Amino acid sequence: MSINDEMFYGLLLALTAFLLSMLLTPVYTYVAYKYKFWKKQKKTTVDGEALPVMTKLHAHKFKHTFPTMAGLIGVVVVTLVTWIFNLDRGQTWLPLVGFLGGSFVGVIDDSINIFGSGRGAAGLRGPVKFFLITVVGLILGWFFAFKLGWTSINVPFLGDWELGAFAMMLIFAFAVVATSNAVNITDGLDGLSGGLAMLAYGAFGVIAMFQGKMLLFGFCMTVVGWLLSYIWFNVPPARFMMGDTGSFALGAGLGIVSMMTNSFLLLPIIGLMFVIETGSSLIQLISKRFFHKKIFISAPLHHHLEAKGWGEAKIVMRFWIIAGVCAFVGIFLAAVGGAI
Repeated sequence: MSINDEMFYGLLLALTAFLLSMLLTPVYTYVAYKYKFWKKQKKTTVDGEALPVMTKLHAHKFKHTFPTMAGLIGVVVVTLVTWIFNLDRGQTWLPLVGFLGGSFVGVIDDSINIFGSGRGAAGLRGPVKFFLITVVGLILGWFFAFKLGWTSINVPFLGDWELGAFAMMLIFAFAVVATSNAVNITDGLDGLSGGLAMLAYGAFGVIAMFQGKMLLFGFCMTVVGWLLSYIWFNVPPARFMMGDTGSFALGAGLGIVSMMTNSFLLLPIIGLMFVIETGSSLIQLISKRFFHKKIFISAPLHHHLEAKGWGEAKIVMRFWIIAGVCAFVGIFLAAVGGAI
């Protein structure tokens, strides 16, 4: 099959996912409003401190009903399209199961937030989410290393380094855990994480295509198609939130795709904005705990920029632009560094 045929196949899957999502999203919206899938505003940090800045900045979003868990549509769409048109043991089983595993953790968290009451209504505690997504990463990492036989990692310009199955299993699990949490942390403004994830999946999809992994390319394009639909409904002012259901699914899938294309070391470049967002939260947490002072007005970075007076659309669009440049840089490095 030529590159043109592969591109057509991937774009056809993207179009199918886009159209299916456009049809199903209004159904979700109806159900979400009917059964009151209202998002409860987060008012405390992971260490229990109040969030007065973010609470004030986003008070207008929670003044009226604001449903969450819209990522459920994406999980359904990606699963259906992949299962019917694109399922393959060597290329799409792992990213699809990772997508479902991440969404399972997110559904539990979102359901507690929607239907819970009292102090537990914020959702799953951080350590519990971390444990669950780690279990997902380790199980799939075992399959990746011991069943599919991946034992080496590509280092740009230096070639493949043999690490052994056990080390690859741990790296795989780290990719799933780190990327899941990074996308979840970034999901704080209308359309932000969806646009960043769309560009990252697009970049890894192109890498997969040039590696001849047509079905993995098709999976990435399926996710891109869903995210195009999601952004359509989620541009400011958003009609709903993606929730942990979508962010954990996207993050887990993205980490797995980076491993399946043997481009894990390019993930921090292609997903640079996720790294920056997560890093700003980590820096803030460490600074407050050990030095008792804040580096940012509010973390992650997008909330700091909001507090500095940047408009929401301005932040989102500029982050998208940076992510687009990073996607091109990542594809270039994959081409000249030996991953393609």
